[in-house]
Order: sequence, then C-alpha cells, then structure tokens
Amino acid sequence: MLKIILDYDGTLTAEEQQVPKVARRSLLELAEEILYVPLAEVEAAHQNTRARLLAAPHEHHWEVNGVRVSYCDEGAFILNTVTMQTMLAENPAYVEAVTARFPNAEYDPVAACTNHLFHTHTGPLDVAFRPATPDALRRLIAQPEIEPLVLTNSLGDKVNRNLARLALPPIRVLGDTRQYEIDPGWTVPFNDGEPFLAVDERHTVDLRRRIYYDALTGEMSDGSRLAVVADTLSLPGALPLADGIPFALLRVSYTPDWCAAYVERHPLGAVLDDLAAILDWADALSS
Repeated sequence: MLKIILDYDGTLTAEEQQVPKVARRSLLELAEEILYVPLAEVEAAHQNTRARLLAAPHEHHWEVNGVRVSYCDEGAFILNTVTMQTMLAENPAYVEAVTARFPNAEYDPVAACTNHLFHTHTGPLDVAFRPATPDALRRLIAQPEIEPLVLTNSLGDKVNRNLARLALPPIRVLGDTRQYEIDPGWTVPFNDGEPFLAVDERHTVDLRRRIYYDALTGEMSDGSRLAVVADTLSLPGALPLADGIPFALLRVSYTPDWCAAYVERHPLGAVLDDLAAILDWADALSS
C-alpha cells in the first residue's frame, strides 16, 4: 500500500484567498480584546511589518519557543503569522498585553497568541478548495493500492467538516501533527543524525520535529510506503525528504524560488504546478 499524505491548508485549499479575511478578523480581535488599542494602530503596524519582512524574507521566521520553524515567505498563512508574531514581539507594550491574555501558554505567549488567532479565525471560514482538489481526491480514493490521507496541524474537526462538503468517500485525516514543534533534545534517527538540513547558503531547516516524525512512522508501521504532498518545505516537506520519503511540492503563487529549486534537484523530490498532476506522480511511485 502506498499512502499519499496531502497537506490540507494551501495544498488542497487556496489559502491565499482566505488570508485577507483572517488577517482582518485577527487584527480586530487584537485591537479590541487583547491589546486594547485603536484598530488603525495595529493595521498600520501590520502593514509596515509585512513590508519589512518581504524585503528580506530569509532573515525573518516563524518562531515557536524561540526556535525557527519556517521562513516567513513559505506560505500565505505563514507570512501572516510571522507578520503578527514580529509585530507583537517587537513592541514591549504588546508583549505585556499578550502575556496577560495568555498567562499559561503551552508555548511562549506570542506564539500562543498567533496560534489562537489562526485557529479562531480560520475555523469558521467557508474554505476555498483548489479547483483540482475534488477530482484529485476522488481518483486517489478509487485506486486500490493507494490510500490518501489529509495532513494537518489542527485536531482535524475543521478539516473533516470542510471535506464533507466535497461529498467524497471517507478519507482519513492525520491531525495534530505539530510540524511546527521542535524538540531540541531529540536525536534525529535519520539524515546521519544531523539535525539540520542545509537547503542553500541562506536557508537551513531544523529537522527535530519528533511529533511529526512519529506520525509518519506510525503510518508505516503496517508496512505501507509513504509519499507527502504539500505547498511548503520547512513544515511538511523537509523531514520526509531527509528521511527517504518522496515529497512533491505544489508550486502556487506564493511558492519561493528557493523551495522549488531545492525540491527539484532532490532525487526524491518533484514540483507540481497543478494538483491534478498528483495522479501521474502517484502512479509513477506505485508502479
């Protein structure tokens, strides 16, 4: 059995269409319920921070507990999260307000705040699936030697609810994979024990994502082979490639050139310009 693990946000969905609404709702909650400042103030701070990040994206990251988990330009939602994170972390008054709102944060208070904003304001949205998503999933489900799974960092309720709109046969969701969680004390049992993957002279990916690794190895415990499809590299893609698992990067409007270049030159990598191309890729892997 070949299990094709498809990332949800940005791969099956057109997340770039959702970001403006998520950002607007997040800024409104920040202004009115967390920071207690005028909305115009946080809107200006958000706009200025985003422009500064995009001027040098390799210098700015999504951080959790002070550890880089992704570069800011790898995804539309990621850019919005890093913009929020940077805007909050660089303003002492904002940090104080966020700490008061999230006093018992599982991660640092700023990361807890940005995670809260993301899940709160993406959950209720009517998701926009990519045009090829329904047919691609339907055809994968129909293949007797292939099992498609949907990958998410969420618990899975949002994903299951939205997938139900497609009226497909049941598809399993691999949820709560926490690809953003780095375990500094974990020894990586692949990549010759090297915890970092050098992509190029400006980009290095931390592979110490134990929870994500356990989720993938759990799916192989029945003897199945795996392949992963996603729209970003650092979170869902780098670890599979370093561990000998084929990975296809879906190239979309926000895909950085450095991500596509690395995946294209990797012997287990492929870059897809349309999700519909996953069928040919899967057939080649399963043959």
